[in-house]
Amino acid sequence: MATRASKGRTPWRPVSGGRRSIRPKSALPASALRCRRKFLRFFPRGFGDETYIDWERGYKWEAHERWMAALAPGTFRALMRQGQFAQIAAHAVSIESRTNLLFSFEKMALRDAVKPPDGAQAFAEGLYDFLHGRASEERRFERWCETVAALPRRQTRVLTWPIVTVFGFVAHPDRHIFLKPNVTRVAAREYDFDFQYASRPNWSTYASLLDFAARVLRDQRDLGPQDMIDAQSFIWVQGSDEYEE
Repeated sequence: MATRASKGRTPWRPVSGGRRSIRPKSALPASALRCRRKFLRFFPRGFGDETYIDWERGYKWEAHERWMAALAPGTFRALMRQGQFAQIAAHAVSIESRTNLLFSFEKMALRDAVKPPDGAQAFAEGLYDFLHGRASEERRFERWCETVAALPRRQTRVLTWPIVTVFGFVAHPDRHIFLKPNVTRVAAREYDFDFQYASRPNWSTYASLLDFAARVLRDQRDLGPQDMIDAQSFIWVQGSDEYEE
């Protein structure tokens, strides 16, 4: 989600030749159609568009692959049993650091929070419970928010929506989504979705975001979305000034 210029990308141009571009369908509400048309103006071949994969999907999926290589469920459990909390935290922070999902001040706050041994342990235990615990999704998310809120803090607060949601998104893009508040609120207005937002991370807002993502995936299913990476990217295109027309 960094600016396209910053990643060495060339300006977008309509794709010509090859497989025909996907046309908008008329069965959707007007607001969803407008968002669909905007997405297709940038990525005429939908979620399989090569430019889309280069600009949006590719680096997020690569982060997921790195996560599975370092912190797949079995590996995560083994590290927890061995008390390797600092190693778990280091893996998680390192994987995220190679993306541009968090702002630089959030990356710094997170690194500071997990540097002390007690911070690393709280982070590792809380993250494992969130990703692999047996309680309800709601309760696990609430406990994760409590864990992040209690992490050591130097200056910048750690409890932000991006920090709370980034690791679930990277670890399990089949069921978790990443939240950038301002962009998502703009996108929800454009899509005419009643997004129940509150600035402090909480389950009700996250559940509302999951509902928004599910609606996007349902409405745009003929464009070939695979998971929450595609839902989040579609939302990003609607709300980010990187995609101003």
